[in-house]
Amino acid sequence: MKNNYLIIEDEVLAADELQRMMKKLRPDYHLIGVTGTIKETCEMLRNSSPDLLLSDIRLSDGLSFDIFFQMSTDTPIIFTTAFDEYAIQAFKNNSVDYLLKPIDEEFLERALAKFEKHQQILISSEQIKNVATEYQSHIIKTRFLVQIGDEFRHVETKDIAYFYSEEKYTYLYTTQNKKYIIPYTLDSLQNMIDNKQFFRISRNCICAIQGIARCSRYFSGRLCVQLKPESPANIIVSRSRAADVLNWMDDKI
Repeated sequence: MKNNYLIIEDEVLAADELQRMMKKLRPDYHLIGVTGTIKETCEMLRNSSPDLLLSDIRLSDGLSFDIFFQMSTDTPIIFTTAFDEYAIQAFKNNSVDYLLKPIDEEFLERALAKFEKHQQILISSEQIKNVATEYQSHIIKTRFLVQIGDEFRHVETKDIAYFYSEEKYTYLYTTQNKKYIIPYTLDSLQNMIDNKQFFRISRNCICAIQGIARCSRYFSGRLCVQLKPESPANIIVSRSRAADVLNWMDDKI
């Protein structure tokens, strides 16, 4: 019987390399797709039933663990991760198998052989929750270091209104109307903050719920968001992202 598999990976080169190894090691397996976000993966799983998932942890819109909180699935999972001491420790503490990036063909072969022998990688939903809880307890930042001249200060995450990217810089805006340059990209910030409190409402802005002054309908199914303190420009939320933003504001995500 031909096994169908789904690759969950937002890095194109990593996904391509995994596909190459799978074609070499298991040419009879069928790749049904490659997804790079939580949303895209959930949509794929609602419309297909792969026999195996090869899933990275960090995706462009959050941690892949969120997929398994949003959907009930018994599909066997092989997790992949770059060297991350917290992820590795969380996997070991909860007896969950994983492959370390860059993935070695020998270790991938062992994981596939285990899958074929048992037709499952035994990971319960409870184990995934335990791994996610332990992992997030280490990576979710409660404060950020900022610099003003030669002086260093910290900003509590609860006091952040939004992060804004402009001209290759990322700025942290506080609810007290202070602005600081921080050495992170918006992509990296998404995996450091609580996705219940913060949401990437546009390409150049991650907003805290307390940072929204007004959200209104805009042309062509988009949204216009005014921030507090005022941002350099009004934020226009794309049509494709509008429903997700409203669901986040309503605490449905």
